[in-house]
This record gives sequence, C-alpha cells and structure tokens, in this order.
Amino acid sequence: MLTKVQRWFSPTRSESKNCIKVFLLAALITTIIFLPFIICDKGLFIFYGDYNVQQIPFYQYAHDAIRSGEVGWSWYTDLGSNFVGSYGFYLLGSPFFWLTIPFPSSWVPYLMAPLFILKFSIAATTSYAFIRRFTKTPHMAIIGAMMYAFSSFSIYNIFFNHFHEVIAFFPLLLIGLEELVMNNRKGLFAMAVALNVFTNYFFFAGQVAFLVLYFFLRCLCLDFRINLKKFGLLAAESIIGVLIALVLFLPCICSLMGNPRTDNMLTGFNMLFYYNPQRYGLILQSMFFPADMPARANFFPDSNAKWCSVAAWLPLFSMAGVLTFLREKRKHWLKTLIIVLITMSLVPILNSAFFAFNSSYYARWFYMMVLMMSLATVIVLENKKMDISFGIKTTFIITCLFAIIGIIPTTEDGKTTYFSAPGYPTMFWINVLIAILCIVIAAFILQKYRKSKTRLYRSSLIALCAIIIVNGVVQVSWGKMQNVDYVYRNVVDRGLNAEFQLDDSEFYRIDVYDGMDNWPMYWRMPTIQAFQSVVPASIMEFYPAVGVDRDVASRPEPKYYGLRELLSVKYIFAENNADNKKTNLDLPPNCVLYDNQNGFDIYENKNFIPMGFTYDSYITQEQFDDSFEDTRDRLLVNSILLDEEQIQKYSGLLEHYIGDTNISDEELTDICEDRRRYTCDTFETSGNGFDATITLKEENLVFFSVPYDKGWTATVNGEPVEIEKVNVGFMVVKCASGENTIEFHYSTPGLKLGFIGTIVGVALFLLYLLLCKKLEKRNPKEFAYNPKGHLEELKNDSLQPTRTEIYQEYELNHPNILIRQVSSSEKDTGLSDQDDPIDKT
Repeated sequence: MLTKVQRWFSPTRSESKNCIKVFLLAALITTIIFLPFIICDKGLFIFYGDYNVQQIPFYQYAHDAIRSGEVGWSWYTDLGSNFVGSYGFYLLGSPFFWLTIPFPSSWVPYLMAPLFILKFSIAATTSYAFIRRFTKTPHMAIIGAMMYAFSSFSIYNIFFNHFHEVIAFFPLLLIGLEELVMNNRKGLFAMAVALNVFTNYFFFAGQVAFLVLYFFLRCLCLDFRINLKKFGLLAAESIIGVLIALVLFLPCICSLMGNPRTDNMLTGFNMLFYYNPQRYGLILQSMFFPADMPARANFFPDSNAKWCSVAAWLPLFSMAGVLTFLREKRKHWLKTLIIVLITMSLVPILNSAFFAFNSSYYARWFYMMVLMMSLATVIVLENKKMDISFGIKTTFIITCLFAIIGIIPTTEDGKTTYFSAPGYPTMFWINVLIAILCIVIAAFILQKYRKSKTRLYRSSLIALCAIIIVNGVVQVSWGKMQNVDYVYRNVVDRGLNAEFQLDDSEFYRIDVYDGMDNWPMYWRMPTIQAFQSVVPASIMEFYPAVGVDRDVASRPEPKYYGLRELLSVKYIFAENNADNKKTNLDLPPNCVLYDNQNGFDIYENKNFIPMGFTYDSYITQEQFDDSFEDTRDRLLVNSILLDEEQIQKYSGLLEHYIGDTNISDEELTDICEDRRRYTCDTFETSGNGFDATITLKEENLVFFSVPYDKGWTATVNGEPVEIEKVNVGFMVVKCASGENTIEFHYSTPGLKLGFIGTIVGVALFLLYLLLCKKLEKRNPKEFAYNPKGHLEELKNDSLQPTRTEIYQEYELNHPNILIRQVSSSEKDTGLSDQDDPIDKT
C-alpha cells in the first residue's frame, strides 16, 4: 500500500499529470488542516477578527446582491456605497467567489472552507508550473510548490480570505512572461494579466512593480531571449490584458478617486527609515519562524505591524536553502533578485513601491518574495555541488538568536521578570520549537539522503507535508482558541441565524453598541456602524469633519447624539448578556426600550428623523469650522452647511443661523421635532437608487443622508435637477411647494466605459492571436511556439546538475535496473526525454 502511494505521488513524464498530483496533494493537506475545525464548527469554518466580520458576511451579501440584481448602490455598506467599487477589492473579480453564485444563500458560509482548499491547491499547482521551468526534474519543483502554497504568508492570511486568490494566480504572470520570451508562446501573458487585474487591482499594482524588477534582472541573462520585437509583444499583451479587465478595473479606480487613504505619501526620513526599530527585527524574524497571527504580535509586539502580513517563512527548510544560494559566488539573476527584494523590505520608500508608494506600512507583497525563495531553495536541493550545510548552520544560529527574545528580562512597576517579553509566551515557544525542529529534521534528511535524489525527494516531501499540517493546525487553533463559544455564538446565533421583528413601514438605519463589527450586514439592515475599507470618499470626508475617526471602519461613539438623528437612526441594539451588560449605555436623549430579541436589548430613538427632510436655516463653512468638534453633529441637525456658491443660490429659501453652536440635549430634541415637520411621505430604495415623495408648504431644499457620489442623477416631478453636496458629504435637491416626486438613479461610474474597454480588449486579443498565427507561418523560426526553448537556459545554468550527474545517481541507487545507454553529448545537453529512467522513479 505504501509503495502504491509513493508511486502515485512520484513525478511522471507528463507534466499535466504532475500538476494534477500536486493539486490533489495540496488539496489533501489543506483538507487535513481544515477538517477538524469544520467538524468543530458544524460544517462552517469560523476563525476570528476580519475573517468573521468581513469575509463571511461580504461573501453572503455580495452573493445575494448579484442573484437579485442589486448591484448598483449598496444600502447595507456603511451609509451607502457603490457596490462594484466597494466589493471589487474583496471578491467581485475572484473566480472562487463566482463559484458560489449557483448555490442558495444559506450555503455560502459553508462553502468558505472548500474554497480555501481549492485556493491552496491552485496556488501549489501554478507555483509548480513556474518552478518546474528552472529544475531539471519535477521532484524538487513539487517541494518548492508545497513550500510556496503553505508558507507562513499563506497560513497567516487565512485571516484575510481574499488574499489567497492573489497567491494562487500570481505565478501565472511569471509563467506567461517566461513563455512569451523563452518559448514564443503568445496570449498566455495577456490572459494572466487580465486574470490578476480582475482578481485584485490593489495587489496588481504591486505585481507590476515586481514584474518590472523581475524582467530587468532576467534581461541581464544572456539566455533570456529578449529583443525589440518580443518587448513589443509583451507591451501589447500587457495593454490587452488590462483592457480585458477594464469592466471591473475602471469602476474600482473611479471609486478610489478622492479617497484620502490613497493620497498619503512618505516624506523626509520616513522614506528611508522605519520610525519603529522593532519593525526591522520583525521583518527579518518573519523569514525564520512561523508568523505571529494577526492582532497577536509576539516576537516584536511594538513593531506596529499587527495586520500587515509580515510573513515569509518556508516550512521545513526555512532560510537554509536561500542563504546557501546567496552565498554562491557565481552570478545568477535569482540571487540578485532576492537580495534586492530583502533590501526593499527594509527601506520604507522601496517597500511602498509595491503599494503605489502609499505611506501605510504593509508587507502584503511578501508572497512574491516567498516564491523566489522557494525557487532558490529547490535549486540548491537539486544541485549537490552546493554546500547546504552552511545554510543549515547559519539558519539554526539565527533562529536561536531570535529565540533569546523569549528569555530577556522586562521591568514593570520596579519588578524584573524573565520569560515575559513575548506577548503570548506559550505560542512564542511553540513557534520556536517548530522552527528549530524544522532545521533539525532538514539537517537529518540532507545528511542521510543528500546523495540519493529519489530518497531526498521522498523524505523531504513526507517531512514537509507533516510540518505543513502541524504548523497549519497549530496556527489556526491559536487563532480560534480564545473565546471559542463566544465567537461561535456571535457569528452563528447572533449573526447568520438572527431574526428580528421590527417596524418595516419606513426606511431607517440602526446602531449597535459594543457589538461585533458588521452584525447589521448579517441582518441586512442599513447601519451607521460598518467595517469596510472601500467606501465613498464623501464618507471619508464627513466623519473626520465631525470628530469621528474613519480609517478602515465607521464606529462613531455614542456621545455623538446628533449623528443618530442626522443619519436617521431609529433603533439601537445592545447585547443583553452577563459579559457585556452595562449599567450606562450612553443612549441619546429620548430613547426608550422597545423590545428584547435574539439576546439584544433594542431601544427606539424617539428623536428619529425619517429619511428626506428639510431645514429652516443654514450655516457657513466658517461657522462650522469655528464650532466645537464634539458638537458639530448637533449643529448639522439644526442647520444645513452650505458653501459660498450654494448660499448665493439658496439663501432666499433659508435663513442664516447666527445663534449658539453649542446645542444641549433638550434643544436637540426640540430641533428633531422641527425637522420632522417636513419629511418624505415615502422613501423606497433599490439597487439603482431611491424614490421619494414629499409635500412642502413652500419651496425648499430636501436633504438625504445618502453619501454624495458622481454616479448619482436626480429628477423632481420628472424634470432633471442638480444634486448639491452639503453637510460635508451628503445630497440635497431643490423641490417646489406642493407635492413632489423625487427620483434618484445611480449608475456606477466607469462601468459603461469599462465594459466597452473589455469588449475592445477581447477583440484586440483575438486579432492579436490571428496576427501572430500569420507571422508564425511566414517566419516560423523566429515566431513559432517552441515548447523546449527554456531548456537551453537550463543547459547553460552552472548551478543546475547535469543529466550525466542525474544518471550516475540513478545507477548508484538502482544497480539492478538495466537502462539504455546514451551518448555523452546527449547526457550533457539534457534535452532527451525518451525512455528517461529519471522520469520512471
């Protein structure tokens, strides 16, 4: 039985079969890692943090929105958002997400784990296909694929489910580039570009930076057959690939315009040095140890990089192969590339090049460096001339030096203690044990089986799979182990399965006090509490203007009473349990207990102002700026904020408010009563906008607390009207006296133009392929596809073992097997595949 298993997972001559085997092996490993947790969670996979509050509800909500056609404006994302713009980053371009569409909504949370298995498997397969180009035999390419697919970067980013699409598809870019340059294969690079742009435009910006660097260093190799014609073909395929993805790419770019998070750039010494010295230690340590889990910093807790994906550890071999490869005196493009990448990780401005030079620190490009380090490792393993003992010893010493962090003394309140520097000592020592155990096992395998390629491959693969499973189970367990029952209750009982009976006769928003992020999205209720990174720029402008921080989430504190009235909050939810019960909820004035449902005390806001109301007065920007930040929300309930041009246009409709800008609770209640005098009689939403009716005594502006966006158009009584941006980030339209029918329609900016661009891109792609076919017929020597073109580079690569060495090793380890004799010239070229005994191992 064992022999059959070994034979089944041994490489064959057919690379397609090898890819299938790699896929199935990765699927088996991932299933073993996830299965205990799926059983524990009764068919679900529940983790912690962002995964629970973003990935699960986002997938289910987007799934339902697409099936219902509500894909223009999202009423359940923050105060309202461009659906394509908000979810293009997270999932809309992911082929894995689209696999959920045929299934019922209730199935979607149960599909998250199977999709993880698929992502890990594809990552292993694509990375194998890339690494295989640089190895003499498939054996070590499989080892490299497993290291890449299950590196600490991949395990760490289970927390960020949508990162795994990028990990899976990135190798295709490199394969496409290599195929075009080395083998004259047309079209693959264009498709890879399109797929990666579709999958995640944010990560694609970093991939472009990497590809430029990769291409430049590959051009320094004499065997990299680049010329002006091929460079033109690469440029053409790059443009065509982006055009094909434009239907999603352009709307996403339009949605980011004006977002303040995209404008921050590094300046001064921050360009050259990280302000926190611990970050240097974290970056280097991440290459030698399994990564700290997000939000649970351990080795360097003050590095301020909890969610930044600083992870680059390779299971089993760690940095042993990489350090050995870098020690080689001979020049190699990969050696230079790895040195450049490590250097870039340590220089802030260079690191930010992978994120459009944004000032926020991220290491979310490390998967690209991990792939290069995996390739370097397998080249070393395949070449017996390279002394890997240096890498083993150096890695062991560095690992032990970092482990000293666990015993350094700390002082608190005048007391000195040892073994308390790590934030989570137990997990610290587990990671240290895994890292050291890997080096010991690797040293044992290399010492005992280095002379036998087959035994080295089999023992390495078995040990690697075991380490991957142990590390995966440990890391995921560590993420889940704190408050397991509480997390399950929050996600399942109070999230997925929660039902509420509330008044649904009118539109309103809700507020949740001290609850799990994005509960309202689970419940499909509009809200003012939202954890979503990509929202309209007007939301990002509004919240800071009234004193509320808005980075990746909207979480206005209860003290901003006026926000609840301005934003039409009718119900406030507070958990009713012993753990979270509070004696003072800091409720807005005039709130009363409405009901207790599903473990929540639900309070009704009697100061609720329905959506679509009018003002009696206005204030200037100067008045707003001069008011106290903590009371600006109340001021905006009292008077509408207009700019100078708007004041000139509408001052005849409204009075200029010149009273006190500090408004008390009692005054706020009276103001809310005034605002309710003229509100919309009806307000109905849809995925394409909203319709409303209102009856006015006299001409006035009607305010809607819907974020301003360029995609909005409006009509009043069938006539187009101008939409004004007021109150920092919201919309008003002018309505006449009497009855008014108001219609707002939303068209996703860039969607139509992007769709046209995609059609053009597909047409150009087909035309490009036809043109290439004609060129191949006219000049086959220069343009025809050559599937073995890249083998010439392997022949001339002094770091690779020759086929003569491989045959000698095989004969040494299989003395009873008769193999055919080949000429010395055939052995040296390594180009003959017929009856190759190496492919029969």
